[in-house]
Amino acid sequence: MVTQVLFAAKEERWTEYQAPLTRALREVGVEANLGTDLPNEDVEYIVYAPNSSVQDFSVFPKLKAVLNLWAGVETVAPNKTLKAPLARMVDHGLTQGMIEWVTGHVMRHHLGMDAHIINPDRNWPAGAPPLAEERSVTILGLGALGAACAQMLTQIGFPVNGWSRMQKDIEGVGCYSGDAGLKAALDGADIVVLLLPDTPATENVMNGESLGWLAQGATIINPGRGPLIDDDALLVALDSGQVGHATLDVFRIEPLPQDHSFWAHPNVTVTPHIASETRTWTASQCVAENVRRGEADEPFLHLVDRSVGY
Repeated sequence: MVTQVLFAAKEERWTEYQAPLTRALREVGVEANLGTDLPNEDVEYIVYAPNSSVQDFSVFPKLKAVLNLWAGVETVAPNKTLKAPLARMVDHGLTQGMIEWVTGHVMRHHLGMDAHIINPDRNWPAGAPPLAEERSVTILGLGALGAACAQMLTQIGFPVNGWSRMQKDIEGVGCYSGDAGLKAALDGADIVVLLLPDTPATENVMNGESLGWLAQGATIINPGRGPLIDDDALLVALDSGQVGHATLDVFRIEPLPQDHSFWAHPNVTVTPHIASETRTWTASQCVAENVRRGEADEPFLHLVDRSVGY
């Protein structure tokens, strides 16, 4: 039997994925008809990007699973027409890229590297930076990416706390959950990394109140989602010194408008949504493996439990 796989994403993504996904399906032993325009009544799997034109999943009577091309599923998980299993993208390339970006920026701020890289007055400040064990890091969001970053930072020696909506258990990481757990996780944190999804429950999780729980002069690092931060509250905290620096990779509007205050603020680093991205070949392998599992009646990898949130 030929498995019918619909690729539902923008045209440029199809150009990138057609060859590697065809190869990956072949390598796992799946004979597939892969395309962007299949009859609705034949479609068994949808390889899906949230900016796809496909929004009504009820028109696919044989649908076995939706395989997301992105790590974030917040724009598709609430879709009431989706009854089939939904799998998020947990891709080695995406995970490794995020580990490297987060670790690099944590170390940049921990070591105070900016003062030496940009030093036009040729200052010669005395004193070495503290050891990692003396600097606390909190990660909001303990999904695949957050957990991987937390584990790397603990290996370096940082005391790491993490928070998620549902309780997690990660070796070496202080794990908190729920409303009360958020304050406990953030209390006195020197560096905060945001890797939560964008949901109504996480919007403005970093606001005037929660920013006040951090250590004086704390660093915010956001490679997660722009709406996690109340922009105005962050600017107030930066101006007062409550937050010493913010490194921001994601924003409510992208590209970040040229007149946005973040561009001009001396204690904000703007990066253009480059923290990490899905790598075409490794992502294709992930998708192909889930199709193989579906055809073999094996459990799918990285399923989203939509009953408890995402």
